[in-house]
Amino acid sequence: MAVISNSRTFALPRTPRAMGYVFSSIAAWNDARVTRKALSKLTTRELDDLGLTRADIEDVARGRIVR
Repeated sequence: MAVISNSRTFALPRTPRAMGYVFSSIAAWNDARVTRKALSKLTTRELDDLGLTRADIEDVARGRIVR
């Protein structure tokens, strides 16, 4: 009788690390969305008081400008 041996093993990706990355990405996206929404509601005068312009909102939301 012939026997076929398959020595390959199937390895799943490190699920906890992958899931942690997914959840942290979603959390970062949501934080940026909330920040963008809050800054967009401010008037130009209020943004100026913070030292920001409307063009800075996206950069601040993504954490590229910290003042």
